[in-house]
Amino acid sequence: MVDSHVPVLVGAAQFTQRKNETVFLDPMGLMVKTALMAINDTKKPGIKDAVDTVYVVNVQTLTYEDAPGMLAGRLGMTPKIFFYSGLGGNTPQKLLNKAAKAIAAGESRAVLISGGEAMYSLRRAIRGEISLDWPTSQPPKTIDELEKKSVNDMEAAFGLELPVYMYPLFETALRGASGRNLESHRRYMGRICRHLSRVASENPHSWNQTPRSADELTLPSPENRYIAYPYTKQMVANMYVDQGASLIMTSAAVAQELGIDPALWVYPMGGADLCDIWNVSQRPKIHEAPALGMAARSALDQAGIGLSDIRVFDFYSCFPCAVEMGRRSVGLDENDPRDLSVTGGLSYFGGPMNNYSLHSVASMVDWIRSNPSGYGLVTSVGWYMTKHAVMVYGKRPGKISWREKTADNGLQKEVDDRALPGPVEKAEGPLTVEAYTVIHGRKGDPKRGIVIGRMKDGQRAIAEIDGDGEILLRCEETELVGQTGAVRYDTGSNKNRVKFENL
Repeated sequence: MVDSHVPVLVGAAQFTQRKNETVFLDPMGLMVKTALMAINDTKKPGIKDAVDTVYVVNVQTLTYEDAPGMLAGRLGMTPKIFFYSGLGGNTPQKLLNKAAKAIAAGESRAVLISGGEAMYSLRRAIRGEISLDWPTSQPPKTIDELEKKSVNDMEAAFGLELPVYMYPLFETALRGASGRNLESHRRYMGRICRHLSRVASENPHSWNQTPRSADELTLPSPENRYIAYPYTKQMVANMYVDQGASLIMTSAAVAQELGIDPALWVYPMGGADLCDIWNVSQRPKIHEAPALGMAARSALDQAGIGLSDIRVFDFYSCFPCAVEMGRRSVGLDENDPRDLSVTGGLSYFGGPMNNYSLHSVASMVDWIRSNPSGYGLVTSVGWYMTKHAVMVYGKRPGKISWREKTADNGLQKEVDDRALPGPVEKAEGPLTVEAYTVIHGRKGDPKRGIVIGRMKDGQRAIAEIDGDGEILLRCEETELVGQTGAVRYDTGSNKNRVKFENL
């Protein structure tokens, strides 16, 4: 007999607003639309009256003074609890973990979780292509979770706040750790991207439904320029999409009371939230995400199943390295035949800012309903493989109830205790490269190179590559990981600069 307090997903919906629409919904409009669709998905309109809690994923396209309150008002709901999340791609699943605990504890009767972005329409309006009848953006009066800066001062000095500049460092560090050469690793990234592109091509909700070959996606060209080596434009998350999603979670007791068909129920069997060492430059190994592996094992333990029982995954996929680091962290073999995505990933399905994982879960709900004997695992990531939220889904409750689920059993402290000292501000001497990237301009030309490495005494330093465009291009034709250059502090730029004699 199912515990009456066990949380269960009973409604799921997502919507992609296409270019040929006649009315272009703002993010709130997308949330309202998908929330109504999720209510209809339950086949029991009475669920709307049961919703006493509304969570909204932080919106970036334009902001609302009170997004959860506005959403509830537009839906005719009168909830008691509202929550507006902070930033990060981990937040949708973090909210699902929060909802599961609240329902199990009897603090919430039914929770609506919603998010939406319309960056594509906004960009078209800025270009003068369309007119938008949207409300004026207003700063939110409350963000219910605040956190420290995403990068430390040294990382910020080298422009590493932008994920598209940080994640290539992970990729080249991974390449060095894997032992692949430049070409074999490009082909490896290509296999990941091609797979995601294929999955997206078969997903009716995907933004880009054209399957691409590995070479089309990974080789630079005038139409597919490098953004930051080794990533071309087609290999990075596409935030210029119009997409929204909503989920409804309630208890088994409420679902039974309302007569919601058990065939629609999908259980959050186990979940966990953990962070890797906050600043990338202080992680012992740049290419590893141990907290993600810990979170996955915690979620599987709660679910009462093993990794071998999972039939399908959705690894967060803002960049190829996120998939590879996720796979490695949970212990999945490189040649494992199971699907790595139920959507097609952020580059091809679409990357609606913080809200991608809500689409992952909506897609996973559909998959579980069609495959009731199967289990699925979704990972989601915030910042730079920093914040992780993992959940296991299936057609039965987990082994350990959400009421019994403890916080993190000291796992977060175990991760944090491994942090290295901050990077050297004024470095002098030999610097051995752990990771690097070359940032390109909009015309495809190389602008500057960034290196993270270790000094002779083991301390870490960040530096710009000392050299012109020709030298930067040679950096893309040479494996710098493992090489040693001479680093010095440049008073003109107030930055460390590193020079390699063989370039």
